Amino acid sequence: MNVNEVEEQMEEEEFEEELHETIGYLLMEVREMLAVFLLVVGHNTRYCLIRKTFDRSHYNTSQNFNKVLKALHSIVADMMVKPGAAVPEKIRESTRFYPYFKAACNFDLEFIYVLSGWEGSAHDLSVLTDALSRNNGLKVPQGKFFLVDGGYPNRRQFLAPFRGVRYHLQEFTGQGRHPEDAKELFNLRHASLRNVIERIFGIFKSRFKIFKTAPPFHFKTQTDLVLACAGLHNFLRRECRSDEFPVETETEVLPSSSEQVYEDGNFDQLFDTQEQQRANANAWRDAIANQMWSDVEHVVNIN
Repeated sequence: MNVNEVEEQMEEEEFEEELHETIGYLLMEVREMLAVFLLVVGHNTRYCLIRKTFDRSHYNTSQNFNKVLKALHSIVADMMVKPGAAVPEKIRESTRFYPYFKAACNFDLEFIYVLSGWEGSAHDLSVLTDALSRNNGLKVPQGKFFLVDGGYPNRRQFLAPFRGVRYHLQEFTGQGRHPEDAKELFNLRHASLRNVIERIFGIFKSRFKIFKTAPPFHFKTQTDLVLACAGLHNFLRRECRSDEFPVETETEVLPSSSEQVYEDGNFDQLFDTQEQQRANANAWRDAIANQMWSDVEHVVNIN
């Protein structure tokens, strides 16, 4: 081996060593950036403590946090769960809910869609209208519907409870507080299914303690932060299942099947006015509630 070959080999070895050091430094830098982000959102740690922990300037700490936020925000749409065409197993295998409810829901405590940026005082219907009007907005699968609370008007794609009727689960707790008519039974089962929404937000706030109070960032950063953490929440639910959805105990005795099935095609006639649409949706809800009550009375009479 001549002198030139020896020098070339030494240069290659030096280059490989520098390359490995650079890659190692970059990996360490990425891990540190992610650690900074998780400390801020997961523990509500302030920049002043993070600067001391990692021996970084305020500017560097802020830059690292925002780099991770930007990266997560860019992929958050892909991290949202897409509603499937099939009826969820939790509904399909429960005679309390099926065939009455065929909701486009997710029982793995994952977000399907998140719209961030509206003030808390905004009316629910305004937020929903905005979500539906966007190009990448909320989509309702064909033949399915979402369960909504009493703040929304009852529609074919958004099934609301009966107003002025007992609804919350605690209102049915205790001896002698069972549903007394079709509307109360409907509301009880509606609330039982919607309870998963309350639970997902409880887990979300426990996981990301920064949302316990108003985050100390500009409004635009706050809206991006909600979306990024929602996507991160879905990732953790899939990859780190430490908060499994518990199996609920069936407390009602219901028939094993029902002959009447409520398909969207039964009510797919188009109407000219919102009043007609509301009347149609209310009639559909009444039919579901009455069928539930009829099934329960049938079982009681048999027994």
